[in-house]
Amino acid sequence: MTALPDQSRLVETAAKLVEAAKRAGADAADAVAFRRIGLSVDIRNGAVEETGRSEGDELALRVFVGNRHASVSTNGLSPADELAIRAVAMARVAPEDRFAGLAPADRLAKSFPDLDLLDPAAPSVEDLIDRATRAEQAALAVPGIAKSGGTSAGWSLSGAVLVTSHGFTGAYMGSRHSVSATAIAGEGTGMERDYDSASKIHASDLPDAAEIGRRAAERAVRRLNPTQMPTGSATVVYDPRVAVSLLGHLAGAVNGSAIARKTSFLQKALGEAIFAPGIRITDDPLRVRGLASRPFDGEGVAVEAFDLIADGVLQRWFLDSGTARELGLETNGRAVGGGSNPHPSATNLTLLPGDKTPAELIADIGDGLYVTELIGHGANGVTGDYSRGAGGYRIRNGQLAEAVSEITIAGNMRDMFRRLLVANDLEYRYAFNSPTVAIEGMMIAGR
Repeated sequence: MTALPDQSRLVETAAKLVEAAKRAGADAADAVAFRRIGLSVDIRNGAVEETGRSEGDELALRVFVGNRHASVSTNGLSPADELAIRAVAMARVAPEDRFAGLAPADRLAKSFPDLDLLDPAAPSVEDLIDRATRAEQAALAVPGIAKSGGTSAGWSLSGAVLVTSHGFTGAYMGSRHSVSATAIAGEGTGMERDYDSASKIHASDLPDAAEIGRRAAERAVRRLNPTQMPTGSATVVYDPRVAVSLLGHLAGAVNGSAIARKTSFLQKALGEAIFAPGIRITDDPLRVRGLASRPFDGEGVAVEAFDLIADGVLQRWFLDSGTARELGLETNGRAVGGGSNPHPSATNLTLLPGDKTPAELIADIGDGLYVTELIGHGANGVTGDYSRGAGGYRIRNGQLAEAVSEITIAGNMRDMFRRLLVANDLEYRYAFNSPTVAIEGMMIAGR
């Protein structure tokens, strides 16, 4: 059994930093103390390729002198006075920032809900080896698999504390269990690879490691002998594991920092219908056992779930205190990076399901493309232009057909969001989660 991080020690360390900053001349300050323990195992061809154990402390201190501020951070628990004196000296020569400051005191969390973020049972190295080995054995047992691309299993435990000079003290701990597998099918230049993975707060919620390996292998085999699609316009269906990337692009476009910098293609879209009627996207930091759940944000602000998109309409931006002040709004508890340079971010972002099954959605399409892999980062957050390499399967007569690769799909995200259709197969596997989605009228560049 691995000992849990000493939260009282972390609280004391962060509190000393804040007090030291005030003694050094800061008008206000906040500090984060963070401790993380990690264990990982990599397996290839039945042998342990690598094991790793990490353990460390991190400190971050942010100080304010008038409208000027500065941040310092360090690994390990360094002397408080030394860090504070350095931070205050930096703040005194920093440029003024009239939007900087601690979160409003009346928005600070007063109570902390139990989100069940800690699994107290820690696996041993032998447990992780067994988990990764079972994933690899299941992958190699699938007909058509030539070799393993490697499997891994991991576990981490972390404790975080935030203390501010205006009276907030908060702490929470979290665990993470994971397993992943990569399988290679075929021979020579005709080889194809695919993967599967899972990450959960509690080990009991992980799918069986053999299932992870088997899914990776079956996906790899199905990708053998790919062809190219003809160039033209078609409906593109996104498998859930790649559909979450669309949520990532949306989250970036509605981030308060991008809005304040005027670098978002949704700059003036607040209150507009940017999706079809009926589409709903939620952000919920309070989901029990959620991978991005937290009882308070990076500035100590109380958090709550909200609809980012309701009936297709954009409801709000993601805001921390600084970007909220700059935009003339109020923070909605989405700050991360407290004690250094907080910025807004999504938490557990979810596209809610529709009514049709994926099979029904694909049957309605007739002919098109089912995407299981995306390549590159061709999404322009300023213009909304979208162009990414892709691989997957041809859709013929409403059924998945031959594998396809070496193609590009393109469009503009404003148009893509408006034409997005949603299936009913939502599963909570990641921090961002989406069911299968289809987008009509996308351009496909192939042969």
